[in-house]
Amino acid sequence: MSKVILITGASSGIGKAIGEFLHHKGYTVYGTSRNPEKVFNSVFPLLALDVRSTESITTCIAKVISISGRIDVVVNNAGVGIIGPLEEIPTSEIRNNFETNLFGPIEVMKAILPQMRSQKSGLIINITSIAGYMGLPYRAVYSASKGALEYVTEALRMEVKPFNIEITNVAPGEFATNIAASRYHVPLSPASAYSNYAKTIETINEQVDGGDDPKAMAETIYKIINTEKPNVHYKVGPFLSKFSIVLKRILPDKRYEKMLMKHYKL
Repeated sequence: MSKVILITGASSGIGKAIGEFLHHKGYTVYGTSRNPEKVFNSVFPLLALDVRSTESITTCIAKVISISGRIDVVVNNAGVGIIGPLEEIPTSEIRNNFETNLFGPIEVMKAILPQMRSQKSGLIINITSIAGYMGLPYRAVYSASKGALEYVTEALRMEVKPFNIEITNVAPGEFATNIAASRYHVPLSPASAYSNYAKTIETINEQVDGGDDPKAMAETIYKIINTEKPNVHYKVGPFLSKFSIVLKRILPDKRYEKMLMKHYKL
């Protein structure tokens, strides 16, 4: 029997790439979007789901179960970017980012765990970010929300092991997606005290534009689904992105900080 897979945030970018890859591999794939009626080119069904709404989450999960009878894999992919000087980011935007990147995935997991316990099996894959392994300039909120999800996953996977449920993190580096168009960014202003913010935006956008093909993420998800006991963490992306985590472990803090500041032209 084909495994039933639910992917949040699957109307574009990494989520869409994962959904298409798994669909062509013969899995029963359901994707989600806040506005599925606006998407016309999906090869798999798209259901309405806003991870900021518990009611929306429970309704979507109940619909998938009513159609397919089970959910074997959940890919928590929905997320939003945010950049800007922390001092200038409205607190409402910080809260919104955490609602989407952290509390949303938590609510999805809380909603699906009873079903997976009743099945006596299940796999949850949380899409985090290599940015979650370090505090990045002008990306403080994004790094924090994704880093928090990494630690939540580490803890929860130990709690659910008695139920034959596996949970893992997949942290992507830079991938060529439309995240830059949809993220929140503090507007550039001549009155801002942070004169180097503009250069950092350019560097970040260049990294995204020159990023890897999202298919690499899809291939990793496919391998994890077919792994009996997945690892705690997976990192996917350009070599330098993954190597930056290693450098953070081995370099003195101040030296690593200088390396980041040079990279971001600060």
